[in-house]
Amino acid sequence: MMFSGSMVAIVTPFHNGAVDEEKLRQLVKFQINKGTSAIVPCGTTGESATLTHEEHNQVVSIIVDAVGKKVPVIAGTGSNSTKEAIQLTRRARDVGADAALLITPYYNKPTQEGLFQHYKAVAETVDIPLILYNVPGRTSVNMLPQTVERLAQFDNIVGIKEASGSLSQVTEILQRCKDAIIVLSGDDALTLPILAVGGKGVISVAANIIPGRMAELANLCLQGEWPKAKDLNLILCPLFQALFYETNPIPVKTALFLMGMIRDEFRLPLCAMSDWNLSKFKEMLVEYQLLPG
Repeated sequence: MMFSGSMVAIVTPFHNGAVDEEKLRQLVKFQINKGTSAIVPCGTTGESATLTHEEHNQVVSIIVDAVGKKVPVIAGTGSNSTKEAIQLTRRARDVGADAALLITPYYNKPTQEGLFQHYKAVAETVDIPLILYNVPGRTSVNMLPQTVERLAQFDNIVGIKEASGSLSQVTEILQRCKDAIIVLSGDDALTLPILAVGGKGVISVAANIIPGRMAELANLCLQGEWPKAKDLNLILCPLFQALFYETNPIPVKTALFLMGMIRDEFRLPLCAMSDWNLSKFKEMLVEYQLLPG
């Protein structure tokens, strides 16, 4: 199964503390209608860290049903406990997810050998396509290209979402692994350069609010339309930066609320955007015609 183009790291809408199924289904429909090529629930942007296992299962089930096989569903199933990652991955497979996205174990800072053994255990236990996820800024561990190369030997490890921020690291992964795995950008602002060196797509935060534009950016890159891709990337760059005025997913959920698509609700320890940042952020959304002026 080939994963490419703009894939959305979809938010989890809440209502009075519970998962808001109605809004979640509406978000899925919005994404598919705007050309998003895969839905990625229960990642960092989906507030996976504060979802219970039951809610995790619920969100993936709702999305699988709402998608109706129109595009792949790549469920976030990572954990810093290998046993828990296996359980979450197995559940996602059982409710119909097409693939699983597994973040490197966070907080316990495994060695490169520990990372290899972690992913090996999941790959050998659960028969579903797996996408590795490297984001050292959140996990305090960087999965090196040598480790990715070792893991690429497993048939069901099909890709990596790379958010190390290092283009040289992405290039080395591509050089070492050749066609054994696909590389996806884990950072909207690096989508163009990562696709330029051989990446196949992006798992995007910005696609929550500008799915059509992110699909266009990814497709222009994949089609080799570099001048047009460069121009669009330069237009979108300030919005990519604005989506990180505060910790993700605070800004993107705030934007969706202001656009009338979800309620303004987070799970502690995430909280509402500060007034100072909110004022700047609203101006940015108006500029991009996402809110009326």
